Amino acid sequence: MKFSILFPNLRTWVLHLDKVWPAYIVKPNFAYWEVLHILSIVILGGCSILLGLRLIGYGLTEEKPSELYRNLKLWLHTGVIGVTVTGVLIGMANAEKLYDSPAFFVKLVSLVAGVIITYFAMRPLALADGEVTPRSVVGGALGLAVWAIGLWVFLNGGLMTPGFFHVMTAAALIVLFVTRGRLRWIYLAGVATALAVFFLATHVVIAWGDLKHADPANVAIAVILGLWIAGIAIVQTLVNRRNLDSETPDRGALYAKLIGYAVILVWVCAAAAGRWIAYD
Repeated sequence: MKFSILFPNLRTWVLHLDKVWPAYIVKPNFAYWEVLHILSIVILGGCSILLGLRLIGYGLTEEKPSELYRNLKLWLHTGVIGVTVTGVLIGMANAEKLYDSPAFFVKLVSLVAGVIITYFAMRPLALADGEVTPRSVVGGALGLAVWAIGLWVFLNGGLMTPGFFHVMTAAALIVLFVTRGRLRWIYLAGVATALAVFFLATHVVIAWGDLKHADPANVAIAVILGLWIAGIAIVQTLVNRRNLDSETPDRGALYAKLIGYAVILVWVCAAAAGRWIAYD
């Protein structure tokens, strides 16, 4: 899936975007704007990790989610605005390439999903110290639905499919961080087994360069590994039914943790898709 398929009649307009102000100023100085874009992603990613882990029940637990959000909101807004503004300028300067890029489609969809999850699910949850509100439920459902479209394209995007493993790696590290005791060792054993099978499948069983068979293998192993990571995360959540705060209703804890995972991974997905634009 790419924008040239969804909107084929826009090609003429897209081809002239790099000649419109300020695109023709940005294009010769592309590297500087790319640095600003990456710095904005780093700021946004840092805020998302801190807030997401707090909703999961780990990280800066000495602060309430509401306090942490108020302390980070300026940086969070800066990251979102920076990513959006620099992204639009860079996109205008490289419109033709991005128009035909499935990875850019995934990135843009993930950015939209990220904004929805961040401001309409994570934010109300954090301000309510983890208590579920109708707004957070609607925002979370909408954001996750939009993100699911991006994930589906990422998994079926040909050369960019391996980029999905960036998202898988982030998810695996989060779960490794939050699991404890024997469950952590069981989890590590499962991940190690999946990675060993992946290596054998793509380096021994399937010939190098045989994308016809390698891509389905990548997708299958990604799905299996994803189910394992998600399963352990669910078990950890059920075993350790800690509230975010002693005053937080337990009924909201599971949903808060789900949004905590999502708000981190959706931005990782956007960054990973951006990296794979060059390989389209």
